[in-house]
Amino acid sequence: MTERASTDAGAADGDRAARRLKARYAAERRFRALGLAAIACSVAALLFLLVTMIGNGMSGFRRTELRVPVDFARAGLRVEPARLGAIDALPALRQAGLSQVLGQAAAASLGPDGAAELDPDAWREVARAIIADPGLLQRRVVLSLPASDNLAAAQRGDGQRRLRPLATRLAAQGKLVRAWDPGFLTRADSTHAQSVGIWGALKGSLLTMAVTMALAFPIGVLAAVYLEEYAPRNRWTDLIEVSISNLAAVPSIIFGLLGLALFVGLFPSWRSAPLIGGMTLALMTMPVIVISARAAIGAVPPSARDAALAIGASRIQVVFHHVLPLAMPGIMTGTIIGMARALGETAPLLMIGMRAFVATPPAGLTAPASVLPVQIFLWSDEIDRGFVERTSATIIVLLLFLLAMNGLAIHLRNRFEKRL
Repeated sequence: MTERASTDAGAADGDRAARRLKARYAAERRFRALGLAAIACSVAALLFLLVTMIGNGMSGFRRTELRVPVDFARAGLRVEPARLGAIDALPALRQAGLSQVLGQAAAASLGPDGAAELDPDAWREVARAIIADPGLLQRRVVLSLPASDNLAAAQRGDGQRRLRPLATRLAAQGKLVRAWDPGFLTRADSTHAQSVGIWGALKGSLLTMAVTMALAFPIGVLAAVYLEEYAPRNRWTDLIEVSISNLAAVPSIIFGLLGLALFVGLFPSWRSAPLIGGMTLALMTMPVIVISARAAIGAVPPSARDAALAIGASRIQVVFHHVLPLAMPGIMTGTIIGMARALGETAPLLMIGMRAFVATPPAGLTAPASVLPVQIFLWSDEIDRGFVERTSATIIVLLLFLLAMNGLAIHLRNRFEKRL
């Protein structure tokens, strides 16, 4: 009887163990399914973002143009060749009557109504083309000139209805076309959607990121080295570590207020300059670099330090010849995260005045400038649909800029890993 009871108990225990094992396998399958679902949702959201941005943004790289034949040889546009290489070449061409020549040619080809719908800044594009190729003044050419925002809206089917018959007639004649606009990448900001460009904002972002990287990376890495390798363990260092951790979570607009009070207060004439913007973003990026660099340095095995000290290396040689090279891949990972965050920031740059209308690209670090995120913010607030399309195109350029910057950083990180 006792033997039979023990046999039944053993069978019951086996059944319970089998049920527990089955439950564990089922839980593992559920966890795997949830993980795959999370990845699928993330990929779907990313694809939706990319498809939406590309679908809306590709039209932003195009613009509505009027095809106007101009015979400069017969127009009698007299400008000394030496003036075309001078700084005041644009005013010289305007004084010589370039805008009047374009207006007359447009009236002869498009009619008075069509000539009235030329973009007011069309002469500037022609002037730049003449400066680049003075031989145009001796030839007859067909120019592709930007149409007015109203005519462009009429061609799209919105805007003023009175211009739709004109747009239809000119389009049927092949004189009003929707064409690829390479100048969008080389022009600066404008008050007209047909004439805007992003080179001013793109150059401002490049200069601002260069200043941010030049300040945040060395200072952040050196601070991490000191805190991890040299600083004594006491109440003051604990307070510094807590402060750095808190600074990494501070809202970006607070750093904008700090930059406004500190840097703009010290250098008021450099307001909205890439130098001020870069220093402000460096303050925001440094805590992230310090935290990641400390984690990477702390992860270096103690045996690497001990081996270097055993063969007679000094403390500073151990740090810079052995510890930092081993920690550099992790440091670069933190730097990528910090710089990507800085590239997309708008609030701190708005606080220091980098939202000004800048019609020319910045000539240097102290010249007024804008950046791509601020340009997107300003254009998204415009009513004209043309600016909405340009906004989507600028977002594509910003994403490509971000991918290029991150790709370069990842390449450098991989090189450090291979070297080790």
